[in-house]
Amino acid sequence: MSEARPPGVVRLFLAGDVMLGRGVDQILPHPSDPVLYERWMTSALGYLELAERASGPIPRPVGFDYVWGDALEIWREREPDLRLVNLETAVTRSDRAVPKGINYRMSPANAACLTSAGIDGCTLANNHVLDWGRAGLLETRDTLAGLGLRIAGAGRDLDAALAPAVFDLGDGKRLLFYAFCTRSSGVPTDWAATPVQPGVNLIELTPRAATEAAERIGGARRPGDLVVASIHWGPNWGWEVPPAQRDFAHALIEAGASVVHGHSSHHAKGIELHRDGLILYGAGDFLNDYEGISGEEGYRGDLAVMWFVDLHRKTGALAGLELVPMQIRKMRLNRAAPADVRWLQREIAARSPERVELKLTDSGAMRLA
Repeated sequence: MSEARPPGVVRLFLAGDVMLGRGVDQILPHPSDPVLYERWMTSALGYLELAERASGPIPRPVGFDYVWGDALEIWREREPDLRLVNLETAVTRSDRAVPKGINYRMSPANAACLTSAGIDGCTLANNHVLDWGRAGLLETRDTLAGLGLRIAGAGRDLDAALAPAVFDLGDGKRLLFYAFCTRSSGVPTDWAATPVQPGVNLIELTPRAATEAAERIGGARRPGDLVVASIHWGPNWGWEVPPAQRDFAHALIEAGASVVHGHSSHHAKGIELHRDGLILYGAGDFLNDYEGISGEEGYRGDLAVMWFVDLHRKTGALAGLELVPMQIRKMRLNRAAPADVRWLQREIAARSPERVELKLTDSGAMRLA
């Protein structure tokens, strides 16, 4: 897989959790009220102070593109057709925080941060999108739609939450981007969308749910369509891949998905190749405000991964995979040091359910052998 997109493929950029609230929101041009309702922190400025204590002063305000750092150049080099992320932050002016311990919010006036990175679509099926209530969810969707971003996994009712985001790939081909979330990732049960209530596409990882998802994909998919299924599942920390996750992911691939885009863990996890498809069990955090917070250092949550997935345009089969490791420092993405790249190479390979071989490249990336 070369850096420039080869002919005959669709190149996707995928990222895990993009958390633009709290401290990150505070350094952008139009920060929200920093008040928090956490037991250990009452102001989002506290997270900024922790990051500065760890790495030095962070300028304020920064431009909308500051947080993407070195990722901007990497995107230019690799030219993905679509950039898809899990946006784990409510984009709202609401002051009605849901009493759940941690609430992520960014100002709608800062949402241009996403378009500055060329993000095309977001899953909102996660455990923070309703942190500021259903009104906050609807404002999030409206704000993102106003910027031209496509949304999956949450909506005004169950039908909207179930529907995929649809992207035109040209030549009559489309990409269908489905999104799900589970209670194992911390999603409250009452956040589930209903026929008359806004919410998320909340599922259980059961054979029945897999069958229903497969039928929905089969019913919507047209000849030539490609499918990505994005799932927020599992706890924040840990390498384990539960059998229920693996079975569900296999069922989605067998139903026609080219990629299962798993996330929720704050660190990258193992991957699997199943038939002609790719399964990411944990894409890891892509941006957060955790710098300076102690605990769980062994997982290296400061290391983010840019996942570039090439799919054969005609068949949807996996044609290539490149991982570009980054480090979150001063609330921006920086190229990872060679030692950190090698650490990720070893850990991802070792934690994958089946043996995978990742080769280091001269540019500080990894490619699937």
